[in-house]
Amino acid sequence: MAVILITGGARSGKSRRAELRACSFPGHPVYVATAEALDAEMDDRIARHRERRGGDWIEREVPLDLVEALAETDGGGARLVDCLTLWLSNLLHAERDWSREVARLADALPRQRSPVIMVTNEVGLGIVPDNALARSFRDAAGLMNQSIAGAADEVEFVVAGLPMKLK
Repeated sequence: MAVILITGGARSGKSRRAELRACSFPGHPVYVATAEALDAEMDDRIARHRERRGGDWIEREVPLDLVEALAETDGGGARLVDCLTLWLSNLLHAERDWSREVARLADALPRQRSPVIMVTNEVGLGIVPDNALARSFRDAAGLMNQSIAGAADEVEFVVAGLPMKLK
């Protein structure tokens, strides 16, 4: 069993890297999508990701109940969660206790029998946002990433399509 966290900036190549890692394990990989197609642009992004992956993946759409989805898909191929940052946004929008949900995920990861590869955005490298909501989200994402990185066996940072091993 492996728990792998892959982080990086927007369009850094982190999803492609995560797909390669997931496919390196035996069995059919499971793509656990946290995004919701709430507008045409997001619908197009989702379609491009599906096209790039091809038809060998089992897909699960899971905007909120990530821990339950991992439990339901355990015991088969590797699970790729793409992405934790959207999951966090979904939790905040649904007014769920994001810190409790992140703690539940961190607690569940060591008990997984099948590999879990998670993608997350590094949002703390830019300028300090100019409004409280954006600063709150940046802070929550940073705390989530620290918690999940602590539970992960491996952590990679992807820049310009190149992975750097952090843990």
